[in-house]
Amino acid sequence: MAVPARTCGASRPGPARTAFLWHDRGPRPGPGAGRRVARPPRPLSLLLPPLLLLPLLAAPGASAYSFPQQHTMQHWARRLEQEIDGVMRIFGGVQQLREIYKDNRNLFEVQENEPQKLVEKVAGDIESLLDRKVQALKRLADAAENFQKAHRWQDNIKEEDIIYYDAKADAELDDPESEDVEKGSKASTLRLDFIEDSNFKNKVNYSYTAVQIPTDIYKGSTVILNELNWTEALENVFIENRRQDPTLLWQVFGSATGVTRYYPATPWRAPKKIDLYDVRRRPWYIQGASSPKDMVIIVDVSGSVSGLTLKLMKTSVCEMLDTLSDDDYVNVASFNEKAQPVSCFTHLVQANVRNKKVFKEAVQGMVAKGTTGYKAGFEYAFDQLQNSNITRANCNKMIMMFTDGGEDRVQDVFEKYNWPNRTVRVFTFSVGQHNYDVTPLQWMACANKGYYFEIPSIGAIRINTQEYLDVLGRPMVLAGKEAKQVQWTNVYEDALGLGLVVTGTLPVFNLTQDGPGEKKNQLILGVMGIDVALNDIKRLTPNYTLGANGYVFAIDLNGYVLLHPNLKPQTTNFREPVTLDFLDAELEDENKEEIRRSMIDGNKGHKQIRTLVKSLDERYIDEVMRNYTWVPIRSTNYSLGLVLPPYSTFYLQANLSDQILQVKYFEFLLPSSFESEGHVFIAPREYCKDLNASDNNTEFLKNFIELMEKVTPDSKQCNNFLLHNLILDTGITQQLVERVWRDQDLNTYSLLAVFAATDGGITRVFPNKAAEDWTENPEPFNASFYRRSLDNHGYVFKPPHQDALLRPLELENDTVGILVSTAVELSLGGRTLRPAVVGVKLDLEAWAEKFKVLASNRTHQDQPQKQCGPSSHCEMDCDVNNEDLLCVLIDDGGFLVLSNQNHQWDQVGRFFSEVDANLMLALYNNSFYTRKESYDYQAACAPQPPGNLGAAPRGIFVPTIADFLNLAWWTSAAAWSLFQQLLYGLIYHSWFQAEPAEAEGNPEVRESSCVMKQTQYYFGSVNASYNAIIDCGNCSRLFHAQRLTNTNLLFVVAEKPLCSQCEAGRLLQKETHSDGPEQCELVQRPRYRRGPHICFDYNATEDTSDCGRGASFPPSLGVLVSLQLLLLLGLPPRPQPQVHAHASRRL
Repeated sequence: MAVPARTCGASRPGPARTAFLWHDRGPRPGPGAGRRVARPPRPLSLLLPPLLLLPLLAAPGASAYSFPQQHTMQHWARRLEQEIDGVMRIFGGVQQLREIYKDNRNLFEVQENEPQKLVEKVAGDIESLLDRKVQALKRLADAAENFQKAHRWQDNIKEEDIIYYDAKADAELDDPESEDVEKGSKASTLRLDFIEDSNFKNKVNYSYTAVQIPTDIYKGSTVILNELNWTEALENVFIENRRQDPTLLWQVFGSATGVTRYYPATPWRAPKKIDLYDVRRRPWYIQGASSPKDMVIIVDVSGSVSGLTLKLMKTSVCEMLDTLSDDDYVNVASFNEKAQPVSCFTHLVQANVRNKKVFKEAVQGMVAKGTTGYKAGFEYAFDQLQNSNITRANCNKMIMMFTDGGEDRVQDVFEKYNWPNRTVRVFTFSVGQHNYDVTPLQWMACANKGYYFEIPSIGAIRINTQEYLDVLGRPMVLAGKEAKQVQWTNVYEDALGLGLVVTGTLPVFNLTQDGPGEKKNQLILGVMGIDVALNDIKRLTPNYTLGANGYVFAIDLNGYVLLHPNLKPQTTNFREPVTLDFLDAELEDENKEEIRRSMIDGNKGHKQIRTLVKSLDERYIDEVMRNYTWVPIRSTNYSLGLVLPPYSTFYLQANLSDQILQVKYFEFLLPSSFESEGHVFIAPREYCKDLNASDNNTEFLKNFIELMEKVTPDSKQCNNFLLHNLILDTGITQQLVERVWRDQDLNTYSLLAVFAATDGGITRVFPNKAAEDWTENPEPFNASFYRRSLDNHGYVFKPPHQDALLRPLELENDTVGILVSTAVELSLGGRTLRPAVVGVKLDLEAWAEKFKVLASNRTHQDQPQKQCGPSSHCEMDCDVNNEDLLCVLIDDGGFLVLSNQNHQWDQVGRFFSEVDANLMLALYNNSFYTRKESYDYQAACAPQPPGNLGAAPRGIFVPTIADFLNLAWWTSAAAWSLFQQLLYGLIYHSWFQAEPAEAEGNPEVRESSCVMKQTQYYFGSVNASYNAIIDCGNCSRLFHAQRLTNTNLLFVVAEKPLCSQCEAGRLLQKETHSDGPEQCELVQRPRYRRGPHICFDYNATEDTSDCGRGASFPPSLGVLVSLQLLLLLGLPPRPQPQVHAHASRRL
C-alpha cells in the first residue's frame, strides 16, 4: 500500500472496519498535475480555474482548512472507481460467467435475428389472420343484404311476434326502478344459459345471437320490430362463420336504426347509471358508414338564441363532434352579424380526442347577442372548406348550421360558393321551441344536397345529430360493389369486455327498389363488424428471441400505434378510440418522424439511429443505438416495424438433448436447493398451456415444478424454446454460485447480495435470505435494472425508490440496498450478444461510511488523523469536515446514491433537487445534466372532488305556465320526446344542478384518463472534471463535479450552504398533471398522416329529394296532457312509439 496521504484533524472512532480494494499508484500528484480540464462554454462568473480557487476563503469555523484542490478530488474519484471496479470484478463474476458459457458451448446454439425476414414473416402472419376475418365479413354482409331484400315489411307487427334474446333484459328485470316494460310483457325475450369462455373473457351462448337496443329507442316501434324480424336470419350465418373459423370473436351487425345484433350471445354489460351505448356512435360504425368528412359547424348566437335554446345548441354541437373520427376534420364557429371561431383554431383541424375537447370547452363559452346574419356564417364556412393550404380529409364537405330560425335564404352565397356543382352539403338544424317559419331552413338543406332536422327538446339531440350519416352514405350505396371495401379501425376498448381490439368493417346496403323501374334505394342498412383482439395479433410476434429491449410495433395511417410495448392505457373509455401516436409512444426525434412518414406511405425500410429511450420505471433516459426495420401489412391500412438493439442481433437457443442433464439442472429449481445455491425466481412466462399463472412467484414456481413432474421439456403442449433456455440458464447460474459466490464472504465488503439474471428467465439471488428483500420484477425483460444494464456499458447503480426507504431511526435495525449491475457480453465466433446481467447489492449504511474514507485523506477507517495547527494549512475532506463539506454520488437520472451526511441516508433514491436544490440547479446550468420533457397520454387520474353544494336538489326543466299556453309547445313535441326529455335530463349534467357531495371512498368514483407531464434528467455533454462557483453574493458556494469512469455516477464535492438566500429555484422531476402541449400551437404544425384511400362523396344518380320536411307525428292531445301531468307530478311515464322523420327507413 502506498504511503498514506497527509491528513488533518484529530482521530475519532468509526464503524466496524470493512475491507477496501482501491490502492494508490505511487505518490499523490502535486498541484497542477492531473489531466487537463475541459470546460463547456459558461459565463466567467461561474467558472474559475483551479489556481484561482486556492486563495479563496476557507469555510467559517474551519479557518485551518481550505476547499480541496481539483487534483485532490480527482484522486478521490479514482479511489472510488477502483473500489467499485474491484468489488464488481470479484463478486460480479462477469469474466467467470463468460468462461462458464464457453465451457458449456455444446449446450446451446447461437441464432441470428434477421430483421427483414422477421418483419416480413410477422406481417404475412397478421395479413393471413385478418384475411380470414375479411372473408367472414363478406359472407355476413352479402347475407344481410339478401335477407333484407327478401323481407316483407309488416305494418301490424307486434312485440309478441318477435322472439329474441334481449341482452339488457336480465339487468332490467333486476332493476326495480326500470321503466322499460312491466313484468309479464317480456314473453318475447328468451332466457338463455351461458358458459364461461376465456377467449371472450365472458359468459357466452353459441346457439343464439343477442340484441342490444339503445335506451332512448322504443323497442316496440314498427321499424324496430321489422328490423329484429329480418336480422334474425343472420344467426345461422354467424354460427357457420364460427364453424369455419373457431378463432372468430364478436361478430356484430350495427343497424342504422340503432339495433345491434351480435354473436355469440352474452348479457349486456350494463353500467350502474343510464346506458348510453348506441352502435351508431361507435368508432367502428362511423368509419364503416361513411367516407371521411370535412365539416364546419356554425352556431347562431344572435340575441333571440338564449336560455334553453342556447343550452340545446351547445349540447347539440358536442354531440355532433362525437360523431366524428380521427379521419375527419372540423371547425366550429359562432355567428351573429359576424362570424368567428369559438376556439383558437382558425382552420379545419383533425377531429381527434384532444381537439374535440378544446371545441367542447370553447362552445360552453358562447354568449347570445346581436342579430342573426346567416350570410356571415355561411361565408365563413365556405372559406374554411375552400382553404387548400392545410391538411384535411378532402372527401365529404359539409356545413352544419344550428339556429332558432330566420327569414334569409342567402341564395346569393350558395350561388357564389356552391352552385351548380353543390360539392358542399348543407345540413340545417332548427333548435328549440318557437313559432318561426322553418321554410328557409328547409330550403337551404334541400337546395344543397343536405337535410333539415328539428331539435325541439333535449331528447331529440342524439338521434338528430347522427342521422346525417344516412345522407353521406348515399354515394356509397349507389357505388355498389366498388364501395364494399373492408376497413380496419383504430384501437379501441371493446364494450363487452374483450379489452383492446381493432375491428374490420363492411357497409351493408339496402338493395330494394320501390317498384319496377324505380330508382335504386339509397339507404345504408348498417355496418357489419368483426373484432380482432390485440392479444391475438401480439401472439404472432416473436416474444423472447428479440431480447429485453427488442420489440415489434405497428401503426395505422394516422400514425397511431396498433402494437407497441408502451401501449398501456391505464383507463379506457369505450366511447373513445385509443389514439396513441407513435411519436408519443416513444421519445420523438427527426429520425423517428422520417420512419413514421415512410411507414404511413406504405414503404419498406431500414434505418439505424441513435435515439433516447425511457427506462421501464420512467425515471431515467438512455441514449442508445437502435435498428428500425419496417414493411406494410398488405390488404390493410397498417404498417409493421421491428426494433432491435445491435447486441440483440444474435440470441442463444438451448439444445438440452441430454435428459440426465435436464434433470440435473432442473433440480436447482427446487426450493430445497436454495439454501446452498441461492434463491431462484423464474420469469412468469407461458411455458406450457396447462401451467397455472400466478402473481406470486413462489406459487408460480410451485405450479411449474408440479407440471414438470407430469410433462417433459419436449412436450408438444409446451414451448420448447422457453423451457430449454430456462433450464439451461438454471444450470449456468448455479455454476456461477459454485465457482464464485459460495466461497466469498459478502459481509467483508458490505454486500447484502449478489445476483444474476438471464434472457432465459432466471434470476438467481445469493444468499437465499437476501431473496426476502428482493423487490425487482422476476421477469428480467420487465426489470428496469436488467434493461438499463444491457443498454449501458460499465456499472449501473440503481438506488431504491424513495418511497421504499426506511426512516433514519429504522436504519439501525434494517438494511437498505443499492443495486449495481452490468451486462455480460459474449463474443462467440465473431458474434456478439448479451445474454445475462450480473451484479451486487450494496449495504447503504456501510458503503456510506466507506464512501467517506475513500473521499478523504485517509487510507482506512482506523488510521489516526493528524492535528492541523494554526501554522499549517490543510484541505478539507469528506470525512473529517463533513460538517462543512458536502460529498455525494448522484446517478445519471439525478437521484442521490450516497452521501457523507448521515442525515441524508434516508433520502437516498430521491431526486437530488429535493435534497439540495441550489446545487442541483448549478449542475444542470453547467451542462452536467440535460432535461427531457414529454407527455404521458395514457395516465389515470383520480376524479376532482365535487363542489360542496350542500343538499341542493337536482334541478330539472319543467314547462312553465307560459309553455302550457303556447300552442306551438304542445304541437311540436311527441309523447316519446317527453320521455326522452326526462331520460336525457338524467344524462346531461349541464341540465342539472350538481349532485350533493359524495362520500369519500365511493366505489363508483373511478379514475379517468388524463395527461401527465414527465421530466427526466440524463448526463449532458460534460465528461471532464472541473470546479465552479455558485454565485450568490455572500452566500456563494464552491463545488467540484466529476463523472466516475465506467459507471453512471457523478461525484460532487461542494461547500455546504451558508444561508438560504441562494435558493434560486427548484428543478422538478416528479410527474405532474398537465393539459398537455398547447393544442392551438400543435395544429399549426400537424403531424403527417394519410386518410383512407377510398372516398365516396358524389354520385350523379343520387336522389336528393328526401331532404327533411320537418314532418312529425301528430300526437294525441290527451296523451300529451297526461304525460306532461305525470312529468310534473314526478311519475315515470310509459314510453310511446316514436316515428322518425325518415319514413323511407321502412324500405
